[in-house]
Amino acid sequence: MPKSKLYVILLTSILAITTGWMNNSNKSTPTFDQINVLPAGTILDTVGLNQGKISNYFYSQELTEEILSRIDNISYRENPYITTEDLRYLRILHVGFDGKTHIGELIVNKAIAQDVLEIMEELYRNEYPIEKMILIDEYNAEDEASMSDNNSSAFNYRLIAGTDRLSKHGQGLAIDINPKYNPCVRTKDGVTTIEPQNGKDYADRNREFSYKITEEDLCCRLFKEHGFTWGGDWNTVKDYQHFEWEN
Repeated sequence: MPKSKLYVILLTSILAITTGWMNNSNKSTPTFDQINVLPAGTILDTVGLNQGKISNYFYSQELTEEILSRIDNISYRENPYITTEDLRYLRILHVGFDGKTHIGELIVNKAIAQDVLEIMEELYRNEYPIEKMILIDEYNAEDEASMSDNNSSAFNYRLIAGTDRLSKHGQGLAIDINPKYNPCVRTKDGVTTIEPQNGKDYADRNREFSYKITEEDLCCRLFKEHGFTWGGDWNTVKDYQHFEWEN
């Protein structure tokens, strides 16, 4: 190879490396406001974030016009039981199954907003894996679709099946975590149903598998410490994904 050509190649390589280093060194840490506008589900580059201020990324707010437009006549509709003023929108960080930091969102009753933020921050700091956490409205408020996609969610206005009573999810007082791996198992008249349907491989809780919520699990312990009950403790129904607050 001619020396002149070799020189050009070496010079080009040095410039590329130098340029890359300069670009990285000039890369600024994203501000809170910049992160705040990113949609839920975004994978966040946490390099440079002040770990001492992580709590800033776990916050509650009243439902804005933008959020109201997302849930209107989907997860929320006018009713005599609960108003939008009773609800709060939460932004959190969570560690996905990929080990990366994801931006998450929930809508819950204002009565449990602070407790949920504290639980979620503790889970995040302990790198507890939660695959997805976006509003159920992204699934047209269809529980089966959200659960089968392993989406963790909270508020969804609905009555308890066969009754005129508002469910805990309908009150914003219940949260489902990693539902595909922690299904709801019901047996009636000898017939067992599993929700979501693609969670049937995880209905046998004697099996060992990842993302299984047990009584000793950090997620379960934290929710119970904050006054929630776990559906895995129920007798006639086993709802391993479900945590609800008793007011």
